[in-house]
Amino acid sequence: MVLALAATALVALALLSDMIVPRVDELWSRFRTHRQRTPTWAYDPGRERRAEQRARALLRSCVNEEEWAMYRDLGFLRVWGTLADGPDDAGGTGGAPYAYLIYPHRPILAYLAQTHRLLNEYCVTFPDETRPYGSSRLPDSDDVLAKWMALTGDERRLISTANMHLPGRQLDPSQVRRDLWRLSQWERARMRQLAGDDGPDRPADRQSAA
Repeated sequence: MVLALAATALVALALLSDMIVPRVDELWSRFRTHRQRTPTWAYDPGRERRAEQRARALLRSCVNEEEWAMYRDLGFLRVWGTLADGPDDAGGTGGAPYAYLIYPHRPILAYLAQTHRLLNEYCVTFPDETRPYGSSRLPDSDDVLAKWMALTGDERRLISTANMHLPGRQLDPSQVRRDLWRLSQWERARMRQLAGDDGPDRPADRQSAA
């Protein structure tokens, strides 16, 4: 009896193996083919740093000297608004001068230049579709440049298509006000420096006169 059962089991196993083994071979072949077709990318720890260096060089070649110095020293850019009616905020600008602050990978912030009243946050993203792996975010300076180009190229279109929020949604208002204070101090120091470089009483001029 036991021998009969064992023989029956062996016959059944042989029949099953005839059906299962080809299926396993087929699945294994598909898996190997898929792995061969999928490109593999070796991680380069210096790639992000080199990409940011190239992005900074590109940004410097596109913006003017003052804007580049501002970004280099403060970490953000200011762009003056040009619309007669100003950005679409609840209180309106009343025709007062307004400007935008551009941060890397943060919303664009509109504010009144004279009073530093914060108006709106405008959320826009520019993903890097060429990245072979990892994050699709642009390097910081490329993101700033993309926002600068969009804002200076067509301000109305950018603010009309961006997701608009009240101040404080993503940017800390107290930090923004500190940045505006830093910007005002930076501008005063830059004006004094430029006045000293261009004035008639420069040390080099006094030396040459002597």
